[in-house]
Amino acid sequence: MASRELVLASSILITLYAALILLFVIRGALRTKSMADYAVGSMHFSPVVVGLSLAASITSAATFIINPGFIALYGLSGILALAVCLPLAAFISLIVLTKSFRKHGTTVKALTMAQWIGKRYGSSGFSIFFGFLSLLLITFIVLICVGMTKVLSSALNAPEALVLISLIVFVFGYMMFGGANSMVYTNTIQAILMIVVAVILLTSGYEHFSDGVRGFMAKLEAIDPLLTQPTNPESFLFRDYFEIIFCSVIVGVAIICQPHILTKSLLLKDEKDVNLYLLVAIVVEALFFAVVIAGLYARISFPDLTINGEPLNMDDIIPAYVVQEFPVYIGLVVIMGLLSAGLSTLEGLIQSVPTSITSDIIDPLFGESLGAGAIREKRLIFINKIVIVLVAIISGLLSWQQLVSPSLSVGIFAQNGVYAYFSAAFLPVLFGIFLKNIPRQAVIAASVGAVIIHFSVYYGRISWYMQAEVRNPAIAATAAILGSVLIGLVLYALMRKKAAPEKEVFTDPAVK
Repeated sequence: MASRELVLASSILITLYAALILLFVIRGALRTKSMADYAVGSMHFSPVVVGLSLAASITSAATFIINPGFIALYGLSGILALAVCLPLAAFISLIVLTKSFRKHGTTVKALTMAQWIGKRYGSSGFSIFFGFLSLLLITFIVLICVGMTKVLSSALNAPEALVLISLIVFVFGYMMFGGANSMVYTNTIQAILMIVVAVILLTSGYEHFSDGVRGFMAKLEAIDPLLTQPTNPESFLFRDYFEIIFCSVIVGVAIICQPHILTKSLLLKDEKDVNLYLLVAIVVEALFFAVVIAGLYARISFPDLTINGEPLNMDDIIPAYVVQEFPVYIGLVVIMGLLSAGLSTLEGLIQSVPTSITSDIIDPLFGESLGAGAIREKRLIFINKIVIVLVAIISGLLSWQQLVSPSLSVGIFAQNGVYAYFSAAFLPVLFGIFLKNIPRQAVIAASVGAVIIHFSVYYGRISWYMQAEVRNPAIAATAAILGSVLIGLVLYALMRKKAAPEKEVFTDPAVK
């Protein structure tokens, strides 16, 4: 339970924080005149600002709130997977994919990932398919809503249902208006707060190192010897090096193929800004990924995973650690940083998912009845607001279900949906950037195959890895990505001679 001082101070600070966000939203809304403005912005942004925004968007409540809970349960094996292997693969993928994706994105004027894929392969049907697939990203919205609800309810001693409803109404409400123009500014503020909180969390366990690293490891080993081992056979996610290294690398490479990540580079108006943008994003993001180490400090604080005699759910570990371990003034900063970690990605998802539904499903299917010119744009913006409301309702219902009865953690629920999405997106993006004269049927078959393989492995419990009570979505995603690449390569080899030569608009000088 939070102290009265923390509850009062948190209430005041959260109110001021909300007011600051609204100021930026109003500023951004005044400059949002079309769906293009909403999706990629109408202003010129500094590469440092956009880089901070990207770092904040990649990082979410999962990195700061949920993933440290996995580390508290399973120890160093989780750090090896979530703070070393996955980030390294993701950074390399981000560097390789960003420049070419930006080249194609600016050339073909794509506002969403689905539009980029549809225009790259000259298929409106393929674009609509990815518009529907973007619905899977609602699972990630749910993760963030649950994580932020846990933090706020702990800090305010408030019922989770009330906190969840208030959170969804506020965030989805202001995202109906500002779009990319306001999001870059709010993300930058959030990233700065997150940097401060990352340092606080990483240094919060300094007293445990009074006897050096060996002394720290001895404390963990006294709680559970498996916490200090590179693999944890008793976990559901880090049982061996295949899960820890191979699956983490595959997922890390493919995870960049999400719309709120790759399309961020389209906010840059000048090509020369890309390198600085990537440098800022990667340096800051490396710090954020390291925050999971705080899970080890939390486990030392709660060795039997209980508080006041009550068992802690995995998603409650970090909120409980913050409320119990920090004095009021530091606790406030940490709480604001944790909320920022959630808001930064939540805003990106609320911007990208409804935008994709509006631009990639509703517009191509019913656009002829919406008129033309300014009237059409106004109607699309209005429809997009209705879509945001519907996504808010669905997200709220699923979030409540995960608060009441999670399967170990809401992280598992979110990974299953998000991993399925980027498993399907990986090969079309990869081929679209690096190959020419690609048979459309090859990438369509590979994407559809990825979705089928992912959910078949997960729900069909294929392989001995999937026989446990809690299944690891990374296993299903790894099978889906590898299967998709195999399908794509085989069909590309068999059919490329029949593929029509591509127009110059899709040519990327970097891969000639």
